[in-house]
Amino acid sequence: MLNAIVTGYSSGIGKAICEELIKNNFNIIKLTSRLEELEKLEKEVNCVLKSNEIDLLVNCAGLGTFVPHEEISLKKIKEVIDVNLTAPIVLTNLCLRSLKKTKGHIINITSIEATKHSKFSALYTATKSGLRDFGLCLFEEVRKSGVKVTSINPDITKTNFFDNLQFEPSEKEDTYILPETIAKTVLQIIQTDAVITDMTVRPQRFEIKKR
Repeated sequence: MLNAIVTGYSSGIGKAICEELIKNNFNIIKLTSRLEELEKLEKEVNCVLKSNEIDLLVNCAGLGTFVPHEEISLKKIKEVIDVNLTAPIVLTNLCLRSLKKTKGHIINITSIEATKHSKFSALYTATKSGLRDFGLCLFEEVRKSGVKVTSINPDITKTNFFDNLQFEPSEKEDTYILPETIAKTVLQIIQTDAVITDMTVRPQRFEIKKR
């Protein structure tokens, strides 16, 4: 059985990924530390690594905010950066020696916003494009070791991500992605012999609903 760490496993895309991996012979190691509490996170991961090797790391947890930049509190800025960018970089750092031993795979769930520039998305885009570029650079660093690194950039996906935002997916089925679609994409990527370093997944049409 292969070991996977998946952040954001309790809901949305992360939960769907865990369910798909479990069906395909993966053991999910669930970290309980808050991602912004980096010292606690480091201790927990080091404890896990004493008795487990890691075959797959999926950095999936994410926070969004889409308002004028001057309206975002300093606390919120730090929280979004810590969860979306700092925690994945730290987790990768902690797991990389183990992933080299297993010739494992790192998958970063970024966002369509990592590939474009949108109004009121400066902070979120900065973190997600940073994570995408981190993954693309890291692959060049570790490819000789056998470690694969993939960035998946999902477009609007029907999850609770939008619960506290000013907009949400449209009701029309061809305007959003389901979490299960991203989960199946993850499985296809890790089962591919070649390395898919970057993939954007989009619905056929664009339409959102404002609250």
